Amino acid sequence: MNTARPTPALAGAADPAVDWARVRADFPLLTRQVHGKPLVYLDSANTGQKPAVVIDTVDDFYRRHNANVSRAVHALGSEATEAYEAARGKLARHLNVRADEMVLTSGTTFAINLVAYAWALPRLKPGDAILLTRMEHHANIVPWQLIAERAGAVIRVAEITPDGALDLDALHAAMTPEVKLLGVTHVSNVLGTVNPVRGICREARRRGIVTVVDGSQAVPHMAVDIAAIGCDFYAFTGHKMCGPTGTGGLWGRREHLQAMPPFLGGGEMIRQVRFEGTVFNDPPHRFEAGTPNIAGHIGLGAAVDYLDALGMDRVAEREADLLAHLTQAMQQVEGLRIFGTAPHKASVVSFLVEGAHAHDLATLLDLEGVAVRSGHHCAHPLMQYFGVPATCRASVAFYNTHDEIEAFVAALRKVRRLLG
Repeated sequence: MNTARPTPALAGAADPAVDWARVRADFPLLTRQVHGKPLVYLDSANTGQKPAVVIDTVDDFYRRHNANVSRAVHALGSEATEAYEAARGKLARHLNVRADEMVLTSGTTFAINLVAYAWALPRLKPGDAILLTRMEHHANIVPWQLIAERAGAVIRVAEITPDGALDLDALHAAMTPEVKLLGVTHVSNVLGTVNPVRGICREARRRGIVTVVDGSQAVPHMAVDIAAIGCDFYAFTGHKMCGPTGTGGLWGRREHLQAMPPFLGGGEMIRQVRFEGTVFNDPPHRFEAGTPNIAGHIGLGAAVDYLDALGMDRVAEREADLLAHLTQAMQQVEGLRIFGTAPHKASVVSFLVEGAHAHDLATLLDLEGVAVRSGHHCAHPLMQYFGVPATCRASVAFYNTHDEIEAFVAALRKVRRLLG
């Protein structure tokens, strides 16, 4: 299997600068037109675009290496298994954790449900509490509601400040002895707020509270060192970090994973099966029942190679530059309201324009070739806090350009005029 490490365009061996125009050329979809106009893709918080090397890696697997993993001794089976496990190792190194603590999943939703049913449900009892924040995605709310109902536990909510930051004093005060688990997003998918998860996890650990961090919107945008964060579980999604859909992972502390029963039963997650009982495999394979998304995770491994070669610090710097331009330009549009102005943000801007419903606004922008997301963004409690049913959301990635931001703002002004 071709495992050559892709190298995004750097200006030169002695110059750490990146040729962002050449990097953008790595993403085939960004060259297309929509409604006869050049695509301006500002929806990377929803799903990231894929560089050609990821597409080619998935194609190469199906054309030349397709076989199931961990089940065959023939050449194709060995090649598939080697590439699949190599992807696990790449993810582990990228996030500074051990490979045998990295469970490969279909994404963050599955990962959090795995913790909910395999860690929380066997341990929670009536009177226990699960602490969540106002800014959580539904994937870090609904599983805990289901578990709380079955266990007789309760959900408590840590609120935010008007600028979209977590109220840390209130959060720490809510960490009472009844709280057994804290679910917190690393980066808000609506507000872009980057939460100080290292300090939050430290405070929770002092109180004996297990922490589950949703890293879906963090891993694509910045260097993430899970070991330094000090959480108990960290969940993330591959398709937001240039990888294929249906991929992602859950990191968990080894002692937790070893103590957790399987979430799903079937092939691969066992050592021996008898009708009298089954001996389960060790983590992480204990939690990977059935045939996995082999090609997808091998493609995710290629995405990690690509991001590592580019450098996550460079990605963060580029996106901070784009975000500053985007925010400043949007603030000049009459009647536009931005939701989330915390001082430490990732490259997400949620907004509304006076007199326009979010869906109508997004539809009109689409006619100008601009792709933004509209809706509640799987964050109903956050919409309720701001008193709106929905917002539009523009999210940039390192492959976007300053010219695209200008085109987006020009489209916004045009739509504003159309709406009167």
